[in-house]
Amino acid sequence: MEYAQKAVENSGTAIGLKCKDGIVLAVEKPQQSKMLKPGSNRRVFGVDTHATIALTGFVADGRQIVNRAREEASNYSTTYGHKIVPSILSNRLGLYVHYFTTHGSLRPFGASTLLAAYDEDTEQAELYMVEPSGLTFRYFGCAAGKGANAAKTEVEKILTKRADSGITCAEAVTELARIMYTIRDPSKDKPFELEMAWLCEATNYKHGLVPADVLKAAEAAAKAGAESSEAGDA
Repeated sequence: MEYAQKAVENSGTAIGLKCKDGIVLAVEKPQQSKMLKPGSNRRVFGVDTHATIALTGFVADGRQIVNRAREEASNYSTTYGHKIVPSILSNRLGLYVHYFTTHGSLRPFGASTLLAAYDEDTEQAELYMVEPSGLTFRYFGCAAGKGANAAKTEVEKILTKRADSGITCAEAVTELARIMYTIRDPSKDKPFELEMAWLCEATNYKHGLVPADVLKAAEAAAKAGAESSEAGDA
């Protein structure tokens, strides 16, 4: 389990934030090679129209969890004629991941998954994180990966500051981009590609990637803020 957790801690940061009108997921995807086409080797995946997963750690391991999530969603819909409930999906994923820690012939998954899904019964978007041990928790905001501790601190500041008014998904996109550029050290960390998805009122609570123009504007603002902060420190 320690090795699985280390695989997550050495990977790119993933952040999830619950907003008043949905959920936003952001993943830092380190650039392995300048020859790779942007958008390849994705870390955000659709599970169903109402559910999406962001992962960090070993991407190959994470894809198996995503495939399992898709199977669970499909089987539940076929059996009950209803979209799978977020709490049930997260619980089943936790059980699946935990199973791989209980047999000597298997190894734990070296990946953490952030699950955002919409519950049609309660009309609420819910955010969960499944850890390599199989532990599953529901969050207002969570983070995993290399910069998890620093990201959690920043997310807590946002939630505390916006406790009364709340934060919209459009605002959260800008805030999460800012966090991604704030917590990294340009002199040590590799260049990265920022991947973001949301499940919000604007998309009728259906899974979708954040539009390229919105993401580009958020990144530009985050980079400008990071550069001005560095100049101020100097």
